Amino acid sequence: MAQPMSLDVNGRAAPVSVDDPDTPLLYVLRDDLGLHGPRFGCGLGQCGACTVHVDGQAVRSCITPVSSLKAGAKIVTLEGLGSLDKPHPVQAAFIAEQAAQCGYCINGMIMQSAALLSETPKPDETAIRQALAQNLCRCGTHQRIVRAVQRAAGTL
Repeated sequence: MAQPMSLDVNGRAAPVSVDDPDTPLLYVLRDDLGLHGPRFGCGLGQCGACTVHVDGQAVRSCITPVSSLKAGAKIVTLEGLGSLDKPHPVQAAFIAEQAAQCGYCINGMIMQSAALLSETPKPDETAIRQALAQNLCRCGTHQRIVRAVQRAAGTL
């Protein structure tokens, strides 16, 4: 039997109904709410493509059961981080540094970077690399990604 619940996604109430409480948050965000920033990568929480913020913390939505979210949890996806007219500083820096190649990992890289900068506004290169170590990129844009995070840190 479907279980109705209301999520706070990108600052808006989002009523959803899930048949299985173990349904991953990623599926609810993509399939039920039509958000496509978080991506399905590995399905095991190991690549970072599905990263979103839950109450300000970067989490892997592919392994986060929707039933594990507490009432009132605030979920932010890439779409809610910034807009085309007013991108988040991390989004703007990724664009300026041309840090995306294929773009598949970029959701996770941006969301993880934004979480890092909210906790550590001026991280050094080592801290940036450590924060992003569990986010996989096969295109080899790591140097540009690190520069983008440094650029964003300089604008915050």
